[in-house]
Amino acid sequence: MAAVEFLEDILGAPYEAAELTLRPDEEGEVCATLVRRLVPGAERAVLYIHGYNDYFFQTNLADHYTALGFSFYALDLRKYGRSLRPHQSPNFVRDLAEYDEEIDEVVRIIRELDGHRQLLLNGHSTGGLIGALWAGRRAGRGVVDGLFLNSPFLSMPAGPAVRTVGGPAVTAIGRLAPTRVLPSALNPHYTHSLHKDHKGEWDFDLTLKRAEGFPLYAGWLSAIHQGHRRLRHGLGIDVPVLLMASTRSISTTKWHNALHHADAVLRADDIAAQGPRLGRHVTVVRIKGGMHDLVLSGETARTQAFAELDRWLATYLGVEDARPAGERA
Repeated sequence: MAAVEFLEDILGAPYEAAELTLRPDEEGEVCATLVRRLVPGAERAVLYIHGYNDYFFQTNLADHYTALGFSFYALDLRKYGRSLRPHQSPNFVRDLAEYDEEIDEVVRIIRELDGHRQLLLNGHSTGGLIGALWAGRRAGRGVVDGLFLNSPFLSMPAGPAVRTVGGPAVTAIGRLAPTRVLPSALNPHYTHSLHKDHKGEWDFDLTLKRAEGFPLYAGWLSAIHQGHRRLRHGLGIDVPVLLMASTRSISTTKWHNALHHADAVLRADDIAAQGPRLGRHVTVVRIKGGMHDLVLSGETARTQAFAELDRWLATYLGVEDARPAGERA
């Protein structure tokens, strides 16, 4: 890896970002982007990995962690968000293990260069699947101390019959024509339910997180199926895992106010059911009224999610909440 140089991030101070040069692939140069917000003297750190059609902008999540004394790091994976370059197919990989390169490098930076002794990995949606697979492959090495998975993409949002028949077909197409664009089922109403210019309360770059999404490549979908197959055999994660999902899901092609109170991307029940396959020490929590990204849910649901996170952190990672009672979730 080249030298790591942090400059002010697109979010502005106190966030700074560094471009990490990775091994080139068939499309040419590849990079990932590490965003950080340091807490002076902090011994704990958290690494956040975003979902599909996403990038890091959830500053309320960073606020919560830094108030607890964590230095906060977020990784925009290769070909996503800050890391996407004009010559690249957005979000495209052939195998989710390709992301090990940037995750390993970021962990090295957090532990060796920045000197943190404890590391929590926080993955959302596809980032939750990627992080869980990585943690399974790194079991026994002591590089991570816990995982918080926020609505992780542990199962396709389809019935068992479709998953059984469709998986091998997608894998075959992905092998023969990895950059073939497939029909996308991404619901633009989910992004609209989040963004302040539509029906939400959050501000983010709609060119980096598009309502209509990016092209859905057969090779990427095949990589997801391969990841799910590994999960079904058990990942053997050897550290405590907190898995959170909403109590309900919604599937609609039209706007409905229930989009503000349910997971509009994945099947929450299927997510929760996969929890035991992650490892031997998994806590599953369901958030009433939670959206797909639980920390961007309505105030009541996200307050519950943060409170459950704090309780788990105190129990399993020994994190003490030193904030005044009125400032706690």
